[in-house]
Amino acid sequence: MKKGFDNDKYLSLQSEHIRERIGHFDNKLYLEFGGKLFDDFHASRVLPGFEPDSKLRMLLQLKDQAEIVIVISASDIDKNKIRGDLGITYDMDVLRLMDIFQEKDLFVGSVVITQYAGQASADQFMMRLQKAGITVYRHYLIEGYPTNIPLIVSEQGYGRNDYIETSRPLVVITAPGPGSGKMATCLSQLYHEHKRGIRAGYAKFETFPIWNLPLKHPVNLAYEAATADLNDINMIDPFHLEAYQKTTVNYNRDVEIFPVLNAMFEKIYGESPYKSPTDMGVNMAGNCIFDDEVCQEASRQEIIRRYYTAAADHVSGMGSADIVYKLQLLLEQAKVSVSDRPAAKKVHDMAEQYPLPVAAMELPDGSLITGKTSPLLGACAALLLNALKVLADIDDDRHLISPDAIRPIQNLKTSYLGSRNPRLHTDEVLIALSTSAQRDSLAQKALSMLSILQGAQVHASVILSDVDVKTMKKLGILLTTEPRYENHKLYH
Repeated sequence: MKKGFDNDKYLSLQSEHIRERIGHFDNKLYLEFGGKLFDDFHASRVLPGFEPDSKLRMLLQLKDQAEIVIVISASDIDKNKIRGDLGITYDMDVLRLMDIFQEKDLFVGSVVITQYAGQASADQFMMRLQKAGITVYRHYLIEGYPTNIPLIVSEQGYGRNDYIETSRPLVVITAPGPGSGKMATCLSQLYHEHKRGIRAGYAKFETFPIWNLPLKHPVNLAYEAATADLNDINMIDPFHLEAYQKTTVNYNRDVEIFPVLNAMFEKIYGESPYKSPTDMGVNMAGNCIFDDEVCQEASRQEIIRRYYTAAADHVSGMGSADIVYKLQLLLEQAKVSVSDRPAAKKVHDMAEQYPLPVAAMELPDGSLITGKTSPLLGACAALLLNALKVLADIDDDRHLISPDAIRPIQNLKTSYLGSRNPRLHTDEVLIALSTSAQRDSLAQKALSMLSILQGAQVHASVILSDVDVKTMKKLGILLTTEPRYENHKLYH
């Protein structure tokens, strides 16, 4: 696949810029980390060449100076909020994050439970962390936040919060997802540090929107597509334009909150260190794009994928029509249509000829593979086998799995496991293939091609089962489906 982003340059520039920002203050910087810290797959899709763990690798260059504080909202714990890409609750993701950071030899100082109001579930989580030897702090709900500045910046506001004990110059504030209270945690610490005579700093590390790309650049439009459910809107930073006569891009929430932040800075320090929301950022990603057209095309494809996902979610009752409408508008702004997704176009053509579900895959080299529903296999299971045959240069007529080996699995599914669908799903066909590979060299060769499927584009003519969706995700395949079910049953 073509690349358009210089990851090595990014790691160097970004760590250097953060060190520089630390030096602007009393050797204490609270850095709010937006987005995914070590598995930023959105960035890797729209900036080909960006590695999903780039932010983590950048932090590793600063690990002797940095400590991590993980923030989680008590209300998110109480609601069992799910991280959509992983299917786990936010509180479980805190534990996952801590394990990964510690495996990478990054120092995790503590966990902060924000918006705390005595929730029993938050208390239980706090006790679980404390029993594991993890330091936990509580930050409380503040009435009138964020506009009641006299109360917020007072002993009855930030002053009520626990002071987070930190020991290193760079304190990275991260969280399982948006709305966790990262910014409020940073500002609370600035208040407490000021009381202790320390002029600590605050900065924001958000990869998107990229401030030095045009407002309607496809990379920035893809960010709007990714946050359509949050109703984020990219906009020109009016404060930066007024202060420097320079056009930069930010997003509505940061622009709207900036006057409030400015007032808080002035209340804490007597003056604000920043003239605009863009000033607060430390993002160097825009300086590392070396092939703009590659990044533009990758971003257009991301918008199409986001549209298909939103449309399918709407049909399944998991999303709203408003999100679909917004993504339709973004498709128009990016001057792209759903037919510009080659796998989808192929499926549309196939669906006119075949009444049962079909699927198509665009391999990283641009070639297209197809799969159809059969008595033995689902469309995506057939597609996987066909793709592996092509990659392994195996004749299409050659069976990688004997039909006689598939039928006992079908019997197990329908006679003993309660399934009405006898056809093999993607996970089942991969298990059957791995069994065949024990005695068939061609099946073994096909199985060894699985890693090449990472980054492949797949489109299916119907909404798929959860097991197929999860298998595709584990393989690193970028999946979309038509927004319709195979049948009209109420329970799928």
